Amino acid sequence: MMYKSATIMPWFSFTPGGLPRNPCDPNQYTLVAGPPSCPNPNNYLCAIQAINNFGVPIITTAVVIEIVLALENRMESTNVMLKP
Repeated sequence: MMYKSATIMPWFSFTPGGLPRNPCDPNQYTLVAGPPSCPNPNNYLCAIQAINNFGVPIITTAVVIEIVLALENRMESTNVMLKP
């Protein structure tokens, strides 16, 4: 019997180089080795967990929705980390 293993997605820190800051722009993220340190309070986007596409995240509609909900509710989720 074969078991399908869960895919572990890498973390990407939100690192916009200037304005405009756009969390939907994959070029404004930096691939990191593991979950980054994002201290409280949870006010701004820190990092996302997404599929890696040659060093940039694939930002799906589901990831966008998760980002929006995390920011609106000031609560991190499975794939979104927030920072002060």
